[in-house]
Parts: sequence; C-alpha cells; structure tokens
Amino acid sequence: MASLGRLVVSSGRKYVLSSSIRCAGTKVTMGDPLEHATGLEKRELLAKLAGNDDPYDMRAIKRGPATKAQPCKIPSAFDARIIGCICEEDATSVNWMWLHKGEPKRCECGHWFTLVHKDPL
Repeated sequence: MASLGRLVVSSGRKYVLSSSIRCAGTKVTMGDPLEHATGLEKRELLAKLAGNDDPYDMRAIKRGPATKAQPCKIPSAFDARIIGCICEEDATSVNWMWLHKGEPKRCECGHWFTLVHKDPL
C-alpha cells in the first residue's frame, strides 16, 4: 500500500523544460500604446496628445466669487453631476451635492454653483 501512494504522487508531477534563446543584435520593443488602445482609452490618449490633460474634468476647480449673480461654473456633458465643496481651506470633510442643469445650487457655506454644458469626449 505504501508503494502505491508513492506511485500516485510521483505520477502527479509535471516536468517543465525551458531554455533561453539569445538573439544577438536584435532589440525587441513593444509598440506604441496608442496603436493598441481602443474605445474610451484611445479617445483619452488622443485628447492628451491634443493637449487636454483632464479630458473628464476630474480636477479640482478653483471657485471664483461664487455668488448668486456669478455662480461657479461646473462643466458637464450630462444633465446632472455630483460635486464636492471643500467649504473651508482646513476642512477635513467634503460637502457632496447633486447639481442639475438649469438649477443653480447653494452650498451650506454660501457658495453658488451652476452646471454648464460641455461636449463629451
């Protein structure tokens, strides 16, 4: 019985043979990522090549006066967008709110925001 157990274990092993091939004088490189990209990734790479480093408007926007007469303009390709207001410079939390097209909204800190249309990527 003990020899049967060894036979099963030894027959379960797999052997892998490998060898290294050295190509003298040939340099193999990957192609340009733009050639391999498709869909949204390709559109994002093309936008970055055109000089738009933030094609999805994900960076923080510096707010201006942000009054009711001159609200801070938030770009969006959709009818609504969620935004976060850092009310004070040293704040440890973000005040999140939904902003809808055509409806200026006031944050708890008193700053006004409005949604403006931006063409999609």
